[in-house]
Amino acid sequence: MLDQLKANNRAWAEGKLAVDPSFFRRLVDQQSPEYLWIGCADSRVPANEIVGLDPGELFVHRNVANLAPPQDANYLSVLQFAVDVLKVKHIMVVGHYGCGGVTAAVDGQRRGLVDHWLHPIREVYAAHRAELEAMTDTHERHDRLCELNVIRQVRNVASDVFVREAWKRGQSLSVHGWVYSLANGLVNDMNVTVSGQDDLARLYDQD
Repeated sequence: MLDQLKANNRAWAEGKLAVDPSFFRRLVDQQSPEYLWIGCADSRVPANEIVGLDPGELFVHRNVANLAPPQDANYLSVLQFAVDVLKVKHIMVVGHYGCGGVTAAVDGQRRGLVDHWLHPIREVYAAHRAELEAMTDTHERHDRLCELNVIRQVRNVASDVFVREAWKRGQSLSVHGWVYSLANGLVNDMNVTVSGQDDLARLYDQD
């Protein structure tokens, strides 16, 4: 099984070189992506493929249920490096419909450590309980919670000190919220883009 993966790797590398003989030399020389993707660890959501970008063009951070918790050192390290060192221009928080992490957060079953990780989603559910529980269709409710989770994580990213300091020094930086559909391969823009303090204030008013 692993031999097949290694064979796939060789075929992929050969294919890249056939199209662009200098492809890997450029990757060695520099990393200069304009985008940071904060997405779910789900194996069905391949970040680069979804948006048609090559290695080197998308800086990626993934975890269960695409969270951006202000107490997580891993996420914060990625965010700071992307904003302060790579100077990315766009941060996309990308959830997906049918997210197992979102389901696990609110289905009442206990799974161990991941329950603590998913606690922010339960807070999102509590904040929007009336809207969500008015939905009689379980799938519709779940999809809406996936969307609300993305919106909350956009707010977390946009309110972080690294992002706010970038805006203060005039750096061009926008935070976007998308939800990817496994059913058709398309991203759904939540239209909650934040490009400065005024946008962030409006997003707080919507939540």
